[in-house]
Amino acid sequence: MINITGIELKNPTILAAGIMGTTGASLVRVAKEGAGAVVTKSIGPEPKEGHKNPSMIDLGYGFLNAMGLPNPSYPDFKNELAIAKRETDTPVIASIFGGTEEEFVNVAQGLIDSKPDAFELNVSCPHALGYGASVGSNPDAVESITKAVCDAVDVPVWVKLTPNVTDIVTIGEAAQRGGADAVVAINTVKGMAIDINSGYPVLGNRFGGLSGRAVKPVALKCVYDLYTALDIPIIGVGGIYTWEDAIEMMMAGASAVQIGSAVHEGLDVFSSIASGIEKFVSKREYSDITDIIGIAHERL
Repeated sequence: MINITGIELKNPTILAAGIMGTTGASLVRVAKEGAGAVVTKSIGPEPKEGHKNPSMIDLGYGFLNAMGLPNPSYPDFKNELAIAKRETDTPVIASIFGGTEEEFVNVAQGLIDSKPDAFELNVSCPHALGYGASVGSNPDAVESITKAVCDAVDVPVWVKLTPNVTDIVTIGEAAQRGGADAVVAINTVKGMAIDINSGYPVLGNRFGGLSGRAVKPVALKCVYDLYTALDIPIIGVGGIYTWEDAIEMMMAGASAVQIGSAVHEGLDVFSSIASGIEKFVSKREYSDITDIIGIAHERL
């Protein structure tokens, strides 16, 4: 059991946003497979179809996607969120996005009756014009959006940060000033692929976000740097496939970890990682799982 921003998780593994979070049933399924918490697909102020296909490709060392934040918008997602809350006692975090403070607040208030355990603010998607990293690379915007949502709801607010900036710590500090209860690091890294036979970019949107094993070193460095500067918890995400990956992320400073691309290899990844962490902590005779958080900072 671990406590993150006042939310009790049976283990520190969390389903990342955008992966099997489109319906209440899929969220419940992941919860039953052993996730400590689940995050919904990012939900916005109006319906979006997303980018044209191809929208996701397997590079072998990771995935490149440009989904474009497809979603039904918050009025139509309320019922799915309510189903997830009703059919599992696993915490459910609602990921939301918008282009302005008002849009973020409207979505949050539109979903609050479905009783999410927390909100995760997506200010980090790298391939949705006018949303995500378009606002999340501006510290002032991150601070004001975070403050607006924190003032509007009475549940914890997490802010998901983009690595596609010069200094992620500056953005993390802005989220903290705005009242964020935690930050989530990182979202995908900007990238693209080109078909050498035709010369055309492979993705319909031309560029997208890289996830999977390839981004773990980037995510680790971001979490490590944020841990040195922030007073709020950090949830680490990016390239976590094994319990060793999770331990490494927690030693860098993460209080919990989100799992996304690894779900492609099977939903047992949550129970496998949770079990591995538990055995590691017991074998090394730590008194508690929290003893490993940030331990790499002591090894100087």
